[in-house]
Amino acid sequence: MKKHKNTIFYLVITGGFTALIYWILSLGKGLEVHKKTLLPLVENGHWNDFIDSMSLNLHHPLAILLAQIITIIVVARFFGWVFRKIGQPSVIGEIIAGIVLGPSLLGLYFPEFSLTLFPVASLGNLQFLSQIGLILFMYVIGMELDLKVLQNRAKDAIVISHASIVFPFALGIGLAYFVYFKFAPVGVAFLPFALFMGIAMSITAFPVLARIVQERGIHKTKLGAIVITCAAADDITAWCLLAAVIAIVKAGTFVSSLYIIGMAVVYVLAMLFVVKPFLKKIGELYATKDSLNKPVVAIFFLILIISSYATEIIGIHALFGAFMTGVIMPDITKFRNLFIEKVEDVSVILLLPLFFVFTGLRTQIGLLNDPYLWKVTGFIILVAVVGKFFGSALAAKFVGQSWRDSLTIGALMNTRGLMELIVLNIGLDLKVLTPEVFTMMVIMALVTTFMTGPTLNIINYIFKTKDENVLEDVFNGEKYKILLSFGNNEKGKSLLRLANSLVKKKKDKSTVTAMHLTLSDEVHAYNLEQYEKDKFLPLIVESKILNQEITTLFKATVDIESNIAEVANNGEYDLLLIGLGKSIFEGSLLGKVLGFTTRIINPDRLIDKFTGKEGLFENSPFDERTRQIIAKTKTPLGILIDKDLNQVHQVIIPIFSSEDTFLLDYAQKLINNNESQIIILDVNESINTNFVLKSALDSLQKTYPENVNLINNKIIKKDFLTKLDLMIISVESWKVLLDKYSIWLRRVPSVLILKQ
Repeated sequence: MKKHKNTIFYLVITGGFTALIYWILSLGKGLEVHKKTLLPLVENGHWNDFIDSMSLNLHHPLAILLAQIITIIVVARFFGWVFRKIGQPSVIGEIIAGIVLGPSLLGLYFPEFSLTLFPVASLGNLQFLSQIGLILFMYVIGMELDLKVLQNRAKDAIVISHASIVFPFALGIGLAYFVYFKFAPVGVAFLPFALFMGIAMSITAFPVLARIVQERGIHKTKLGAIVITCAAADDITAWCLLAAVIAIVKAGTFVSSLYIIGMAVVYVLAMLFVVKPFLKKIGELYATKDSLNKPVVAIFFLILIISSYATEIIGIHALFGAFMTGVIMPDITKFRNLFIEKVEDVSVILLLPLFFVFTGLRTQIGLLNDPYLWKVTGFIILVAVVGKFFGSALAAKFVGQSWRDSLTIGALMNTRGLMELIVLNIGLDLKVLTPEVFTMMVIMALVTTFMTGPTLNIINYIFKTKDENVLEDVFNGEKYKILLSFGNNEKGKSLLRLANSLVKKKKDKSTVTAMHLTLSDEVHAYNLEQYEKDKFLPLIVESKILNQEITTLFKATVDIESNIAEVANNGEYDLLLIGLGKSIFEGSLLGKVLGFTTRIINPDRLIDKFTGKEGLFENSPFDERTRQIIAKTKTPLGILIDKDLNQVHQVIIPIFSSEDTFLLDYAQKLINNNESQIIILDVNESINTNFVLKSALDSLQKTYPENVNLINNKIIKKDFLTKLDLMIISVESWKVLLDKYSIWLRRVPSVLILKQ
């Protein structure tokens, strides 16, 4: 009854109000007679009217801005990916993307398209949006600085840092003396021009440097600590100098700038002694809560905006205020992680590429149309490298560093990247730099950042020493060395249990190394040590339960697959263990038959999806990352398909051919060290026909008659496999199993796939 009542009510309401709307529209039609002389009606349905409407929409400022953002993000991410693949920081690729979309390439060869996509009238919107991105980015940079590091390691680092600023700053001013007459803008005094040249020569890109240090794995070494501290001190000093230089430029004279500098000092003191304690109290109050509520988050962002606004009004640029707000954030890892996660994705992925492209639109390489201008550009690069590289290196050598470490410090401090572009854009906005000088300096920023990686490689080659992140080779003699590489903690524990079962009773003649690699753009310098502790803690706890001593190895990188293979190959390990987690199979046919869901499907469909005749891994269940590791690794490799492996007592080893003979070596290790029960499954009943395989199996059975059992395929019952702990199989046989025996996968236990 109630259902019919609701239906009647719905029909009455909708029908009645529809009739009312129609009646009002009919009455309104009569009003058009009086409006026709003022606003002619547009006849609907004509194609030309539709085209005109679309054209009008396409040229709307919002539509233009959205089209720009889409283009910029796609191009920037592509170039960033390309440069990461060749071992360079992604920021170089993003800068190149900006230049490509600017007048130097797109505007030169496709001027009409460039003018349509980046009309002059739209650049103001692009600039303001990119400035918002920079404000958020500088907020993150400030949070990444660990002031405790400066306090604890400041002695040598401050000397190196300030030397790396003063030396290139002086050379920059000297350079300004020679180029001022020809290249300084009309009406600009020598003092502001020289100061900006000095700042541009002395800046270091802290975020790029931190990423390189992480990727090289030297963040935990004494050298890494010194470099990070130098960069942090350099960053703070350079931004304070930049604030002073901006004040001088805007004030016109040094004396007038003292008022601005005085206001800036008052601002800094207020941030340190008023705002910082206030934020600290909020941090302590909410540090124990699982999540911060929106009003509290709003307070922090409001302070960020007010701080940026204050420094912009004072005259030392909004970016300084954003940087300062990040620096005084509560020294609570949870707080900093939370705000970095909230801000970084938006600023780095969405808004920061807009700044790169806006810089690219200002960079007109075509202006350097004379060999003399390129000579000047080369001279600028030379002065920049000599000032920063050799200034830092000599200072490091003076305080007692080795030549290798001194040159490494110099190479890293010579990295300029994004920070240089920020300084150059400020100089161009203040009309202290001409477009020609701006272009020259952008090229210098690209060259000095690009050369960092190759320079470090050359230094290591010359001194013929490995990076300090490589473990010392204390495994002399005949020790059996296992390297396990894990991403997920639970899978790491399963790998550790497996490794322990292979060496349990011969710990004095074996070593187990647990390695975790992470992408360098997913971790930050200030919390790197805490991140590492959190990742290894579950494995360390598990190692104590197993009474298995482990060595840990952590590294941030841009290419996880290549680094896993590199460490395994260079470390002369006897076995590399990696995991294939459930995430690889969730939602796939293989996942369903492996038991990651209760639904059972037709196994014949598995063959269609995962097997092929063209190659070993063609359409295989291995993901792309695993295939790359298999291809690049020369070390024996074990791939664990983990179904919550807790023990390795009952093990089955299917033998498909004589190529599987090497699996018996692993069976022997499991029996010796773990007293495992090994079931050898003669799949094709071919063991007796192969002399080598039969001899190896006979020897194993004779030595361990209680631990080895030989069966054939006909004996396997329905629930036989479900009672086992582990299946060990070769890569070649795994393919055959998928092809011809895929029905096994319904009941298969954890699987260790071995490549010899």
